[in-house]
Amino acid sequence: MALTDIQIKRAKPQDKPYTLNDGQGLSLLINPDGSKGWRFRFRFAGKARLMSFGS
Repeated sequence: MALTDIQIKRAKPQDKPYTLNDGQGLSLLINPDGSKGWRFRFRFAGKARLMSFGS
């Protein structure tokens, strides 16, 4: 299920980094300092890859 704007805005920092999954390999990483960044997990040439967006 896709994340909503409200869910993203309400995501509060915790003691350790955690992720909210958006589906299809896309997730939002929330860091203890309150920063948020998107991550996309995919496979290319048979290898697992991770691409990050934002800070």
